[in-house]
Amino acid sequence: MTKTPSSSSSALRIRDLGPGDQPREKLLAHGPRSLSDAEIIAIILGSGIPGASALDVARRLLLSVDHNLHDLARREVADFRRFKGVGKVRAIKLVAALELGRRREAALVQEKPELGNSEQCYRFLRPVLGDLPHEEFYLLVLNRANRLLGSHLISRGGVTGTVADAKTIFRAALSHGSATSLVLAHNHPSGQAFPSQADIRLTRKLRDGARNLDLYVLDHVIVAGEGYYSFADAGVLYPEDNH
Repeated sequence: MTKTPSSSSSALRIRDLGPGDQPREKLLAHGPRSLSDAEIIAIILGSGIPGASALDVARRLLLSVDHNLHDLARREVADFRRFKGVGKVRAIKLVAALELGRRREAALVQEKPELGNSEQCYRFLRPVLGDLPHEEFYLLVLNRANRLLGSHLISRGGVTGTVADAKTIFRAALSHGSATSLVLAHNHPSGQAFPSQADIRLTRKLRDGARNLDLYVLDHVIVAGEGYYSFADAGVLYPEDNH
């Protein structure tokens, strides 16, 4: 990401705008839902810089991600600091605000939800994996009714991959006495919701290992931002069932 040029010196500061256009006053008068994404970000930034209002800076931030808030939430402090008008303190505020939104989304998920299909799994995993800039591998352990018994972070990797150790996975699964099925999950920070050959090999290895322990791998879900890939839905997990 490159620094964006500052706007002309004629750009208005927030306090120079009419009362009905000032984000803070607009929030007080009409509530937070009346604000645009740029106005909310401008409030977090607090103030602009010479030649550019906080609203100008906010609009540039949104433009850099094509107004996609999910992509914005994947940005780190260093990414935000590349923008003129966003220093260390403002970058930290942005990351913290976006993280709070992610945690609120995660808190809406039931404590022990039913995860019997790929869509239910994705809804549970989206707040956990969807916005990460690196790969993480999770194991979801389910009971006979497909209710979640436990969620385990198995490994954390880089942008292009992570390592999932079979012993660690099965040890975590067997820590739940009533475990009957497993859902494997990891994310693709690239946003590409397709498995690699390494993903396929790992899935088949874990599927076969689970059988030896009387466990059933229900699915392997790859979370890719706002989309996902399901090995079960694609018929890749148990191809023999398609014949």
